[in-house]
Amino acid sequence: MNIDAVDDFRARVAKHAALADPARLRIVDLLTLGDFSPTELQAELGMPSNLLSHHLRALEDAGLVIRRRSEADRRRSYIRLAAGALEGLVPGVEHGARRVLFVCTRNSARSQLAAALWRQVSAIPSVSAGTHPADRIAQGAIEVARRHGMDLADLPPRTLEQVAGEGDFVVTVCDSAHEELGGLGGVHWSVPDPLRLGTEEAFEQAFQDIAHRISDLSPRVLTA
Repeated sequence: MNIDAVDDFRARVAKHAALADPARLRIVDLLTLGDFSPTELQAELGMPSNLLSHHLRALEDAGLVIRRRSEADRRRSYIRLAAGALEGLVPGVEHGARRVLFVCTRNSARSQLAAALWRQVSAIPSVSAGTHPADRIAQGAIEVARRHGMDLADLPPRTLEQVAGEGDFVVTVCDSAHEELGGLGGVHWSVPDPLRLGTEEAFEQAFQDIAHRISDLSPRVLTA
């Protein structure tokens, strides 16, 4: 067995060892849907903070999860699955939905891209909305969508009140919207705001992040 194969094998062993604990397996199951702050994980699991910290360290050491600071409140962090964390381990169906509603603050980039990407891979309808909508879609979002064969130019930003309906499966793709809405339910994706940098690269990274997450989530959502 060569060195690379040995390293791969050891990494697999570490992941399986970490996932052998019921609490850590439940944490990973939750993170396959979206990102959670430690406080949100505590509430979901009914677990004291010191025990949760222990489990999160074990998952980080095994290369299963990573942390990033909230763009809205720097005192807050979000836990997400590391890229390729669960290769070969596919979670089952988790949710039924009449429609998928993607939400960000301004409904000018991330949520619009997410709704458009969802329509390419799922028969379940998708829409997008903002907590404080902009006047128009960001030019960077229009351009990255066009580079990938989608057209966002004629879609107006809309408020959550205009769009939300009964049976929607809500996905927040913005830390500010998630933290503002609180107990809205659904799942959260902590996608960095490409408008902060405004570069082509920033919009491309946001597009790829959302596309990856949608490819993971779409098989797990069935028509309600």
